[in-house]
Amino acid sequence: MAKPFTVLIINPGSTSTKIALFKDDKEVFNRSLKHSIEQLEQFDDIWEQYDFRKEAILSELEREQVSLKELDAICCRGGNVKPIPGGIYLVNEAMLQDLKGGQYGQHPCDVGNVIAYDLGRELNIPVVTVDPPVSDELEPLARYSGHRLIPRVSSFHALNQKATARKLAADLGKSYDQLNLIIVHLGGGISVGAHRRGKVIDVNNALYGDGPFSPERTGSLPVGALVELCFSGRYTKADVMKMINGAGGLMSYLGTKLGLEVEERIEQGDRLAQEVFEAMAYQTAKEIGAQAAVLEGKVDVIGLTGSLAYSDRFVGYIKSRVSFIAPVYLYPGENEMQALADGALRFLRGEEEAKIYQ
Repeated sequence: MAKPFTVLIINPGSTSTKIALFKDDKEVFNRSLKHSIEQLEQFDDIWEQYDFRKEAILSELEREQVSLKELDAICCRGGNVKPIPGGIYLVNEAMLQDLKGGQYGQHPCDVGNVIAYDLGRELNIPVVTVDPPVSDELEPLARYSGHRLIPRVSSFHALNQKATARKLAADLGKSYDQLNLIIVHLGGGISVGAHRRGKVIDVNNALYGDGPFSPERTGSLPVGALVELCFSGRYTKADVMKMINGAGGLMSYLGTKLGLEVEERIEQGDRLAQEVFEAMAYQTAKEIGAQAAVLEGKVDVIGLTGSLAYSDRFVGYIKSRVSFIAPVYLYPGENEMQALADGALRFLRGEEEAKIYQ
């Protein structure tokens, strides 16, 4: 019997560093290493957190009695690099240079890529990343916004969307590149992607003001009213950006971003909570309809994923409006660590070739 592949997953967030160990498809352990505000305040930027986060990872591996020599590969969450097609990428010097340059933004996962790369080099094993958030497979027509100075860009939950699409295809006895799918990530942000035979040819920008509103983001807004607000003199640029991402959506209307809390309020007879919750589903359904048009009505299946897919109420609202388009399948949760492990294993097994970032 062949020796199982052993893969370490590294996924840093703003106040935690998630790590997991997989032996083939089996998760050996999964840890979220919490970092206090006091611990992080001592660092001026994410790059100064390198030694702190690396030590936290190595200490936890030692506690779990994991020998680094048993690793066959390391997989890290994709960082802020230039737009690239989805897929598996070898983390290389060109990628690290763009991450450190910061021209595409910064996130703690960026330093995770550097930690993973350095560990991989020490151990002489490959380091890969899978379907980064900047994955861009948009068709030319999808890039038009309505003004030449503001092109539409691809920014969405690529890792979970593509992992869900592959699971859905497998459940149907098909491969991802044989199907037309609409995949909907229902989380803090909501992204709705048109997947045509293995590529996401159109998707709303789930980060900055596009598509349906979500628990903490506004989605699309009436542009004229937004311009008036920006020039009212009452708000700074930072204020407005926070309204769009962080204080929009459910947070704006109801003062909470927690779907469970909204449902509790609905159960207690809060009519506003019910209307807002249903409006969020209404907008999501409209976006699904738009992506169905992108696929010219040739939609095999609609897949709902993310934390809000656990809500029977919210899913029910959506289903009532889109079930006529195609069957709706549920894949609740985000499952980032499993999705990263699956990608690394496809690479190690020779099922998918890793791309070179240039």
